[in-house]
Amino acid sequence: MIKLATARLRQLRIVSLAATGLLLTSVALATPSSAQEAAPAAAPAAAASDIPGVDEIRSSPNLRQIANLPKQAPFDTTAALNSDMAFQGRYAFAGNYNGFVIYDISRPSAPTIKAQVNCPGSQNDISVYGDLLFLSTDSSRSDDSCASVAQPASVKESWEGIKVFDISDKANPRYIKSVETACGSHTHTLVPGKDRKNVYLYVSSYSPRAEFPDCQPPHDSISIVKVPVKKPTQAAVISTPNLFPDGGFPGSETGSATTGCHDITAYPAKDIAAGACMGDGILLDIKNREAPKVITRVRDTVNFAFWHSATFNNAGTKVVFTDELGGGGAATCNETVGPDRGADAVYDITGRGNARKLEFRSYYKIPRTNGDTENCVAHNGSLIPVLGRDIMVQAWYQGGISVWDFTDSRHPKEIAYWERGPLSTTQALTGGAWSTYYYNGNIYSNDIQKGLDVLELNDWRTWSAHLTRFPELNVQTQPGYLSW
Repeated sequence: MIKLATARLRQLRIVSLAATGLLLTSVALATPSSAQEAAPAAAPAAAASDIPGVDEIRSSPNLRQIANLPKQAPFDTTAALNSDMAFQGRYAFAGNYNGFVIYDISRPSAPTIKAQVNCPGSQNDISVYGDLLFLSTDSSRSDDSCASVAQPASVKESWEGIKVFDISDKANPRYIKSVETACGSHTHTLVPGKDRKNVYLYVSSYSPRAEFPDCQPPHDSISIVKVPVKKPTQAAVISTPNLFPDGGFPGSETGSATTGCHDITAYPAKDIAAGACMGDGILLDIKNREAPKVITRVRDTVNFAFWHSATFNNAGTKVVFTDELGGGGAATCNETVGPDRGADAVYDITGRGNARKLEFRSYYKIPRTNGDTENCVAHNGSLIPVLGRDIMVQAWYQGGISVWDFTDSRHPKEIAYWERGPLSTTQALTGGAWSTYYYNGNIYSNDIQKGLDVLELNDWRTWSAHLTRFPELNVQTQPGYLSW
């Protein structure tokens, strides 16, 4: 979700429908770029009368919900937004703007809460590695404690960055270390060191302001935090590589300026990473974990408003970038916005070595119309480990969950979906699926307001995914799997 900065307080905020109305009006008039290939025609949109009623569930026959565990106090308010997820063994770890939850998912149809940690600091983007859990804080706080309160970023003593927890006892996580980073940590990407003695966090942040002492423009860099696995309290920032020495995208009426990155997905086994950096998409060489290098970058000045996240295919020959048009708070899944904005873009990686390029192939967007009170746009998803095909599952906020096949880069298609009706038909409320990931046989979705959803996918095209089991999964640290 996009972070907005103000002079008084640099906090993550939800972009309201009213605030994005002018943006959506302007972007709806955009025409296809002559530099890009034409995307395939989208399936006809559903009529407004086909939108489900409040909380009504609809799905394709091959995707069904098998469990829901609502948010529990003190995370059960509308302001306590659920966010990203990670997995390890029989546990799922779910971020929330007020802290995080550890779920026991040994019985996917009956998940239980193992622990709940109150530690405010939006977004609380989350990852795990062995006995360590990492949280991103991207709202300016009075200090680095879990008892902190909001404090303007213009105050030098304010804190934002990474928090480290010991989760060796899943029922009793212990906060053991903090690391302050420039402009905070909107998201972070865990990259294991090649010697496995250290783990690196590539910290993405943005929105510098001259009045913010710890977030000065220009901010064309990421922060790299090195964490010695056996001595995590020695974690520290070791470098802040500049990814855009010549400057990033300067911004336009319909596209965000690049002032840092929103998210990075690493594929450590292939020594590559893909960065979604507001106005630019980049491909990185990460052979040297402490000194990533940009191989190539790409822009879409017509149909992408905010480069949000990325997913590789298993072969490492494609990247799916997402556009979070409207910041996650706008109703963009409608006929006014159309099929090419607030969508995914499929790129093939061509060439070799430092000559690799990102070549645009097509857009993908869910083929269902959502109501004007439903925030809906492409958001966090993961690859499903299917042999011989490129299939992923993805969250679309109140647009629900989509499973889609991009094996043919030029002609992606949906093969399954599941959605709830709007939270309200009379007022715009922020909700829906924030992160939806496949893990060891099931789909897990962290719904902003409704809690943890568990779904079962029964489709002949994805049966082979049951052959792959991951002992640990941080989706932005993409694992490879055997294929043919």
